[in-house]
Amino acid sequence: MDKKVVIELVNITKQFDDEVVVNDLNLQIFENEFITLLGPSGCGKTTTLRMIGGFEQPNQGEIIINGKVFNELPPYARPINTVFQRYALFPHLNVYENVAFGLKNRNDAYLTKFYDLDPNMDKKVYKETLKLKIDESVSEALKLVKLKGFENRKINQISGGQAQRVALARAIVNKPQILLLDEPLAALDLKLRQNMQYELKEMQRKLGITFIFVTHDQEEAMTMSDRIVVMKDGLVQQLGTPKHIYNEPVNRYVANFIGESNIIPGVYLKKDKVRFMGVDFDCTGYSFSENENVDIVIRPEDFDVVELDVAKLKGTVTSSIFKGVHNELTLDVDGIELSVNTYENYEVGEPIGLKVDPYEIHLMKVSANE
Repeated sequence: MDKKVVIELVNITKQFDDEVVVNDLNLQIFENEFITLLGPSGCGKTTTLRMIGGFEQPNQGEIIINGKVFNELPPYARPINTVFQRYALFPHLNVYENVAFGLKNRNDAYLTKFYDLDPNMDKKVYKETLKLKIDESVSEALKLVKLKGFENRKINQISGGQAQRVALARAIVNKPQILLLDEPLAALDLKLRQNMQYELKEMQRKLGITFIFVTHDQEEAMTMSDRIVVMKDGLVQQLGTPKHIYNEPVNRYVANFIGESNIIPGVYLKKDKVRFMGVDFDCTGYSFSENENVDIVIRPEDFDVVELDVAKLKGTVTSSIFKGVHNELTLDVDGIELSVNTYENYEVGEPIGLKVDPYEIHLMKVSANE
C-alpha cells in the first residue's frame, strides 16, 4: 500500500537579503514517519523546518499539507506543534500548568470538538468534564515522557533533561498530526542525549504521528530516522534510509558527513572490476563507463586485517587508539593514509595486511565540486 504524503515541499526557495539559504527544495514527507534534516550550521535545515511550521514564509514555492497549500497560514492554524532547542517553558508555572497551557487557552469550540463533548451540555457540567479531560490528557502525556508524578514540580526544580521532556509533553498533549523538533537534544549531556534518542523513536512509534527532526549530529540521525535528508548550502545532497545513505553515499560530502570514510581515487576498469592504489579489486553492483575515473569509499570497519602473505594491500601502522570495542588504526599504505578498525592489537610501526570484500567497496562518480 502506498504511503500517504502528509507534507510536500514544491520548489521551495528562501533567501535572507542576498543569501539563498534554501534553494529550490523538493521533498515529500509521509504519514507516521520519522524524517531527519541533517547537515552543518547554515545548510538550511532549520529554515526549512521553520517554513513548514509557519514561522518563516518561502520566497518561492509551495508548502502543501494534507493536499492544501499552507504558505500564508500562521503556525497556530497548522496541524503542527514544535519543540525548540531552547524549551521556552514558563518558569512561573509548574509542570502540569506548562503541559496544559495550550489546551487551557484553546476556545470552547476547539475543545468541544477535540474531546467530542456535547455542545449543549450544562455549563457547570461542561467545565467539570473539560477539567477532567484536560487532566487525563496531561497525565497521559507526562506518562509517555516518563514524568508521571512531576505535575506539581516547579520548572526550576527539574533537570535539563526533565525540562526537555516537559517541552515534549506540552507539544504532544493535543495530539498534533506533525511534530517539528529543532535540535531538542543539543543541550543535554552525552549519556542523556543517547537515551533520549531511543525514547524519542519509541514515542513516535507509539503516537503514530510524523516527526520532522533537525540535527547536525549524524549519530542522532542514524539512530532515530526512517529517512534522512542530507543538506548542504540549501540543497539536498542525498535522501534515503540511514542504511542506504551510509552504505551508498552519492558524493564525498555525504560520505564524510555520515560516519568515517576512506575515499580513494580509482578507475572502473570494466563490469565488476575496479583498480585503486595500484591493485585490481572485484566489486559488484555498479555500472560506469570502462576506464572511468571514480571515487572509492571503504568504511574503516569494512577492511579485513589479514596475514601479509595473502594481503591485497600492505602498510604500516602510524597510529593505534583503543576505543573500547575496537582499535582505531591509521595506516600508511604507499603514501596514502587509511583508517581501519580492528579487534586485533597493533603497535605503531608494525606492518599490516588488508583485504576487502567486493560488496564492501562502494563507488561514486567523481564530482567536480568536491
